[in-house]
Amino acid sequence: MKKKINVAVIGCGNLGQHHVRIYNSLDSVRLVAVVDIDTEKLKKIKQIYSNIETTTNYKEIIDKVDAVSIVVPTKLHYQISKDILQCNKHILVEKPITTTLQEAEELIRISQQRNLILQVGHVERFNPIVQKIKEYIKEPKFIEAIRLNNFDPRVADIGVVLDLMIHDIDIILYFMKDVKLKRVEAFGGKVFTDKEDIVKARLEFDNGCICDLTTSRVSPTKYRKMHIFQKESYISLDFIRQQAKIYKKTNSDTMSLNNIEITRLKVKKDEPLKLEIEHFINSILENKKPLVSGEHAKNALEIALEILNNLKFQ
Repeated sequence: MKKKINVAVIGCGNLGQHHVRIYNSLDSVRLVAVVDIDTEKLKKIKQIYSNIETTTNYKEIIDKVDAVSIVVPTKLHYQISKDILQCNKHILVEKPITTTLQEAEELIRISQQRNLILQVGHVERFNPIVQKIKEYIKEPKFIEAIRLNNFDPRVADIGVVLDLMIHDIDIILYFMKDVKLKRVEAFGGKVFTDKEDIVKARLEFDNGCICDLTTSRVSPTKYRKMHIFQKESYISLDFIRQQAKIYKKTNSDTMSLNNIEITRLKVKKDEPLKLEIEHFINSILENKKPLVSGEHAKNALEIALEILNNLKFQ
């Protein structure tokens, strides 16, 4: 009989409740407990999942589980993650991994010393179209990323860079591999909070690639696209529709619209969060490094913090 992983979810808010739903649906998982300081949220969870233990204190359930999803406000990521790792439990912590590089490095060190899975919730990496398009990306010269979202007061504890832009930062690093950042320029504005709600950043890498990122959380509609320009081809990626188009120049010496070949890439659509959680569980069962490790998350955080350090408000 296949081993089941005993799991708890800490934080059952808007995103955490989806972690609960997905874990509860997996054959390889036994969802043992859900934790939240809000007793009303726990009552709602109990009404849906009557057989699952609920508590306001995560320390009460640590000994009962093998792994934990941490879906709490960013400022709590470090302490809760550290507590769980020091009890020799695997963790999937939502992005950003922490608020400082020093905290991220400490979590990475603890997980490595104890041979534990530390996966970070950069969920866009598990978007099926991102995995599909990766094989078509060679040496990008210019990348444009636009990510617009509605305002959500539940994430007002951080600005739009750590809330949304960090998704595109992580994807760009995934596509660019080990290329180092050379220069950052960033401009932003405050609309609904005392932190940045709109940001436009330009990243210049050592290989000459320029990346322009536009992110807003005050948009009436959701919009998540990336455009990648490289030698003799242009890729348009739509994260929401999970679709992509590749525009490629043919061998003709004469350049015209008739000499552009368009390839439409389609994938089997799936829920990225479900794929992310399944990957987390498989990484535990197979004792393998996850696709989005603590190191990957720290690298994305480092650039996000660099953007914030260079941010000029308009």
